[in-house]
Amino acid sequence: MSQAKAPLPPATEAPASYEAALAELERIVDNLESGAMPLQDMLSSYQRGAELLQYCRGQLQAVDEQVRLI
Repeated sequence: MSQAKAPLPPATEAPASYEAALAELERIVDNLESGAMPLQDMLSSYQRGAELLQYCRGQLQAVDEQVRLI
């Protein structure tokens, strides 16, 4: 029997940190891979995952630029 997954925050909510975004992204991937979500929820989760991925990439790029300056 599948466990109830934690609800996802609204798509407009910015992550508190890189680590929080990564943890949420991992939860989304787990939920999507389970295949137990309605299609509309899968689409919303995919869109949120894309936003989180963009946020994480931006954070990594900012750190990379700072390291290059040092």
